[in-house]
Amino acid sequence: MTIQINTDKTISGEKRTEDFFTSQIEEALERFESHITRVEVHLKDENGKKDGFNDISCLLEARLEGRQPIAVTNQADTIDLALTGAIDKIKNAVESILGKIQKH
Repeated sequence: MTIQINTDKTISGEKRTEDFFTSQIEEALERFESHITRVEVHLKDENGKKDGFNDISCLLEARLEGRQPIAVTNQADTIDLALTGAIDKIKNAVESILGKIQKH
């Protein structure tokens, strides 16, 4: 499972931060590792440098082997909360899709 992290110009994409986010995603999606080929993360600050409520957006796109990609978004006040919420959503979506596949 390849993980690619993309940020806009207002969010710093430091190596240490990317490593932390990558480990969070790998840990959360570990049991689906054989089904997921790639995860793309897109982090952006909707308001730029201005402060705002729920202005950090995280889009997660998981590419499942032999299936269409699944994309979810989550908005929060901080990068960590936006990513955590998006991870929960993508995990539930992948669980649902793979559960339906296994029932057939």
